[in-house]
Amino acid sequence: MSLEHSSDVTRRLARIAGQINGIRDMVEDGRECEDILVQLSSASSALTQVARIIVTEHLEYHVLDGFRSGDEEGTIKSLKTVVDAFAKMK
Repeated sequence: MSLEHSSDVTRRLARIAGQINGIRDMVEDGRECEDILVQLSSASSALTQVARIIVTEHLEYHVLDGFRSGDEEGTIKSLKTVVDAFAKMK
C-alpha cells in the first residue's frame, strides 16, 4: 500500500475506532436503539469506504504491476480473492 493511501487508511481507522468507542458508551449509557443504530450505520459506511480505498489501491498497483510483469494468472487469482473479500463485507 502506498504511503499516501496508508496514512489515509490509518487516519480513517482511528476515526472509526473512536466511533466504535462512542457506540459502546451509548450502549452502556442506555441510549435509544435508533440512535445507536444510526451510529452503527455510520461506522459501517466508514469501514466500507476504507475497504474501497484498499481495493482501489490493489487495482492501481498490484493488478497493474501483475499484468505488466506478465503474471496474468496470478494477478487474476489475486483480484478474485480481493473482490470476494470485499463482497463478504455486506
